[in-house]
Amino acid sequence: MTAATHSPLFSQGFPQVPETADAVLDGLDPEQREVATALSGPVCVLAGAGTGKTRAITHRIAYGVRSGILQPASVLAVTFTNRAAGEMRGRLRQLGAGGVQARTFHSAALRQLQYFWPKAVGGEMPRLLDRKVQVVAEAAARCRIRLDRNELRDVTAEIEWAKVTQTVPEDYPAAAAKAGREAPRDTAEIARVYGMYEQLKRERGVIDFEDVLLLTVGVLQDRHDIAETVRRQYQHFVVDEYQDVSPLQQRLLELWLGERDTLCVVGDASQTIYSFTGATPDHLLNFRTRHPHATVIKLVRDYRSTPQVVHLANGLLSQARGRAAEHRLELVSQRGPGPEPTYAEYADEPAEAEGTARRVRELIASGVPASEIAVLYRINAQSEVYEQALADAGVPYQLRGAERFFERPEVREAGLLLRGAARAGGHGDAQLADAEDLPAQVRAVLGTRGWTPQAPAGSGAVRDRWESLAALVRLAEDFARARPTATLADLVAELDERAAAQHAPTVEGVTLASLHAAKGLEWDAVFLVGLTEGMLPITYARTDEQVEEERRLLYVGVTRARVHLTLSWALSRAPGGRPGRRPTRFLTGLRPGTTAARAGHAAAPAPGRGGIERGVRRKRGHARCRVCGRTLTDAGEIKLMRCEDCPSELDEALYERLRDWRAEQARLLGQPAFCVFTDKTLLAIAEAVPGTESELACISGVGGRKLDRFGSDVLALCARTEPSSDVSPDTSEESPEK
Repeated sequence: MTAATHSPLFSQGFPQVPETADAVLDGLDPEQREVATALSGPVCVLAGAGTGKTRAITHRIAYGVRSGILQPASVLAVTFTNRAAGEMRGRLRQLGAGGVQARTFHSAALRQLQYFWPKAVGGEMPRLLDRKVQVVAEAAARCRIRLDRNELRDVTAEIEWAKVTQTVPEDYPAAAAKAGREAPRDTAEIARVYGMYEQLKRERGVIDFEDVLLLTVGVLQDRHDIAETVRRQYQHFVVDEYQDVSPLQQRLLELWLGERDTLCVVGDASQTIYSFTGATPDHLLNFRTRHPHATVIKLVRDYRSTPQVVHLANGLLSQARGRAAEHRLELVSQRGPGPEPTYAEYADEPAEAEGTARRVRELIASGVPASEIAVLYRINAQSEVYEQALADAGVPYQLRGAERFFERPEVREAGLLLRGAARAGGHGDAQLADAEDLPAQVRAVLGTRGWTPQAPAGSGAVRDRWESLAALVRLAEDFARARPTATLADLVAELDERAAAQHAPTVEGVTLASLHAAKGLEWDAVFLVGLTEGMLPITYARTDEQVEEERRLLYVGVTRARVHLTLSWALSRAPGGRPGRRPTRFLTGLRPGTTAARAGHAAAPAPGRGGIERGVRRKRGHARCRVCGRTLTDAGEIKLMRCEDCPSELDEALYERLRDWRAEQARLLGQPAFCVFTDKTLLAIAEAVPGTESELACISGVGGRKLDRFGSDVLALCARTEPSSDVSPDTSEESPEK
């Protein structure tokens, strides 16, 4: 999903196109206006989080175009994600500058490479590789190097890093050592796999995404006539998120520019969080050195976050070290006061997830839309326990990075139906005959595919489908308010443009995302979870530079919040585990009861400051394996009450009956299967074969609420009798099970 923001594009509103060039500048603050009117010479915009950098640069482009200083076709705006490029195109369209090219580096390079390949090389351009990891796996096999799934992913990432830093296979070991890379395997082995990977690509006549940049650089370097053609086409360049430029992307930018300096770059060294991909803030920090006469403008007015959130963000950076920290920006909130950030400590990770889900429900009950809430974590593996907790609490959620909105089957189907209805003009359609306006027409069409005025109970596939259709209905309502005379055909055209820009309407559901995936997004309420030493900073961050990037990652997380911010950690991984974890060092001196000199001892909160909320501590003894007696710490092993490697007494027939029963329950409830019981819980039941409610209640994953809803069915299955088939969605407002 795309989180809503307060920008014109990402709100559901449809602002009118400014009538004049000067009207484009309306509403900009003095620094943003300075950016918008600085149309000549090199310009460097240092923009802090939430300061309206995208607003400033899109208004700069639009003002230049509308005033006749810039020709739309001569401007190339580049950024790093399709979502960001789509956002930029949408904003420019709203400002009356729709002819400007806004693309990612890869997209712009690919377009040029496809166009010039017949002239520069001859013949057809090689096919673009769909799945790099498969070829890397084959390359490793040919080198007789065995890689597990995680190693395969990490070796693929190392190859990508080598290519964007323009490192050839034989130079990789030395380059990795110089850069302090934590290689997943011996660097000589990775170099062999890298070399074989390149050989396989040549044999098959395919290229990867990094090759797109490398080949474009090669063509522009070797063919001056082609380089001049590109330079005649593009004469003004804007680069967003300039702190994330890799050496290869910087080289491509230099070739696009030639001897000119018609360049505007925008970035924030304090948000450099992608160095593992080859990104470096050095190009941003050295901009004045390369361009001594550059105009430098700082944006520090934070329109996103309350003073309380901004105070914590500034505090995080005040403790930072290194070159990026020397150029940090002190943000100044432009919003009214809000609640202090909350700090929550829990006994274990499941308790942390349940506590977070409980707080999420409270926020939703208080009026905060689910789409304006996010749970952010360091690594994707942390999501599962929060998915389970939110599902148990009856809270809809969406995983960031999942299927794009306009690629969902129900959205594609809805688009076809709306297009058909628009072509027919309502003639002969009884459902549309009584529709008084555009929103009513859309509701009538989508009502045939599952949209209803009231949301279905629970979560899962049925709710997800409804949320997608409801987002289209809300979009139609906003579109009609902005353009009262709009027709169904106008709405279909708007949907087509949004799909091309990947500008999705807001979907109601809490966002679950990694901190890296949250970059560029914002929400009213943000929960930063799992903030312990070893997770943030991550264990493999050993050098000072790596640790500082982890600090910046937390800074990015904090600055995603507009109003509500909760930071939490768990003292142990699993229930009954040793409470040996410590909160992240980055909060020392910032959270109540700590000072920079003495960390880790939480005291009563200071007056007027956010306090530490003590999570529910599970009073459980140490869980031990019922086979060998070893103390268990892994959550999955605790569910089974045995080590993964210890022999199982599984009743396989019972396990299959339980799985079939769970699938039917999930279908009737319209929820994912794991919302009924997880696989581990079903295994534990099939191994223990409980005969009474008390025996069933002792199994981890069977809480009081699930015991009430499913207990009789499960016990019947264990007794080899038929369970009840009476199932109804759970619509109670009780707290999630403990």
